[in-house]
Amino acid sequence: RRRLAPLNEDNGRFLLLAALIAAYLSAGATVFSALESPSEAAAQLRWNRTLHNFSRIFNISLPELRAFLRSYEAAMAAGIRVDALRPRWDFPGAFYFVGTVVSTIGFGMTTPATVAGKVFLIIYGLFGCAGTILFFNLFLERIISLLAFIMKACHERQLRRSGLLPPNFRRGPAVSGVGSLVGWKPSVYHVMLILGIFAVTLACCASAMYTAVEGWNYIDSLYYCFVTFSTIGFGDLVSSQNAAYQNQGLYRFGNFIFILMGVCCIYSLFNVISIVIKQVLNWVLKKFECRCCPKCHKSSARLGRRNAITPGARLRRHNMSMDTEGQYDSDTEGRRLSGEMISMRELMASNKVSLAILQKQLSETANGYPRNVCINTRQNGFSAGVGALAIMNNRLAETSDSR
Repeated sequence: RRRLAPLNEDNGRFLLLAALIAAYLSAGATVFSALESPSEAAAQLRWNRTLHNFSRIFNISLPELRAFLRSYEAAMAAGIRVDALRPRWDFPGAFYFVGTVVSTIGFGMTTPATVAGKVFLIIYGLFGCAGTILFFNLFLERIISLLAFIMKACHERQLRRSGLLPPNFRRGPAVSGVGSLVGWKPSVYHVMLILGIFAVTLACCASAMYTAVEGWNYIDSLYYCFVTFSTIGFGDLVSSQNAAYQNQGLYRFGNFIFILMGVCCIYSLFNVISIVIKQVLNWVLKKFECRCCPKCHKSSARLGRRNAITPGARLRRHNMSMDTEGQYDSDTEGRRLSGEMISMRELMASNKVSLAILQKQLSETANGYPRNVCINTRQNGFSAGVGALAIMNNRLAETSDSR
């Protein structure tokens, strides 16, 4: 009989993450139920009391009153309000709607009512959402490159002050930034901190604008910014919906810029946080590693992925790489035994490729890995990951051995 293959690292990480997400959802549901359920019950009790009082005072039967309220709810769903609101389907309103569709915000305050509009939305959203996700990935690539360039300049300045670099040391061309990025990658934690500070600053500035223009309190404005920037889009608060504003054109432009920059920044921050979560999962898996069987432990240590970085592993990276290189006679054998897409030698060689070439190949393949590396491997190009996670793996220090 064939023995079942042991659970590999990727599957173990996936199952552990699924279990943690289920626990996270259960905990969140428990907290929100405890916080919001009493308020909901009290509101329902007040509404029933008001309904019966209104029916008794004005001598209107409850069925007739409920039928009228159903008509009012249908009018609200169609976008009709008692107070004067801006037209929903003029060109600015329709542009606002398609922006919330392709960015997956989906406030829900405007929805197509015709069959033709619903059919067109399905086709329009299919390509629009795909293109917007690609735009977010390319934005992520460029913001990481920009942060890497700035952090590299600060790193070189620090080394020059400490005397580790000669005073006449010059970086590469300023246009391409190639020379300043070869052989050095920013820390994922530093990038997460910078993106977090930028996101908080952006949300605070946008909240100040919404508080002044929309009349919301500051906490509601911050809540709206997070719900919108994270593309949750509940729709309980929606900006730019009144019939007229003071300096309306300037406000609409500022609202568009804040939402665009906020969504891009939060998307990038979410992807950086996902890398940190993955590192924590690797650390948890290592803690759960089988230690009672020396044979399994030895096999796991020899065949494990060498580029899986866990917290605290950076100090042991140099010794591990030297031990790993000594175990294999050739790159082919090492690549076959480790199960990696590329060998350490190929990975080190790929880091010498200029950043300009990397950006071109990333935009062509949208998977974050240089084409020359993928061609030299025996596995398909999707083995190393696709999209934002692959971009982060290729650009940040804690997710590769090429620092």
